[in-house]
Amino acid sequence: MRVHVSPCIGGGLVRILSPPPNSSCFSNFAQMAEGGIILFDGVCNLCNRAVQFVIKRDNKNYFRFASLQSDIGQQILRQYTLPTNITDSFLLVENEKVFDRSTAALRVLKQLKNLWPFLYAFIIVPKFMRDAVYNFIARNRYRWFGKTDECMLPTPELQSKFLTP
Repeated sequence: MRVHVSPCIGGGLVRILSPPPNSSCFSNFAQMAEGGIILFDGVCNLCNRAVQFVIKRDNKNYFRFASLQSDIGQQILRQYTLPTNITDSFLLVENEKVFDRSTAALRVLKQLKNLWPFLYAFIIVPKFMRDAVYNFIARNRYRWFGKTDECMLPTPELQSKFLTP
């Protein structure tokens, strides 16, 4: 497996992975070849609302989802050599690259319907500034929005949008 770290638009770094061909984790990625995977904190109410927000506006059926705490979320983190204990970040896996925090959020907005893609213009703001705002919200998300004891279970209609091992 080869891992490269390269600069990305808007500053910061992106991990680029050449996945092993027979990886069980990547068998699920085959269905994602044309889209992105959003990894989120499954016990965070704000994060669960964000997932619902994206699902409602994802007319192209571009995104699939997995909580960071789920088995598939943990497999993806390991596959990209990321720490498996992170829960304070929003990650987007797209085109075999991992984007985090504000960059991930802006790249998600770029794919949604209506006027949301215009917010991608904020990518020109330096990443350290965007992520400072992101980190402030992430630090306070449980206090402001609450937390559940368990991860959200998707309805039968939405199950195809969530990755399973």
